[in-house]
Amino acid sequence: MDVDARGLKCPLPIVRLTKAVKKSTKGDKIRIQADDRAFEPDVRAWCRKTGNALVSLSQEGGVVIAVIRKEN
Repeated sequence: MDVDARGLKCPLPIVRLTKAVKKSTKGDKIRIQADDRAFEPDVRAWCRKTGNALVSLSQEGGVVIAVIRKEN
């Protein structure tokens, strides 16, 4: 599943990610793009807090791309 959160400010990218994860099943991967500067530390903290896996985190042209795997 892809989530485009570009142009949204904190906390909306995490809100969109949370909604996507709730619609997913265990093992599904969600790819989210966000250009909010707070997104990178927020998504790391969100994964630690929720127990979901941060598969990858990269940056392309000011856009952070995170891939999360639903673990529960």
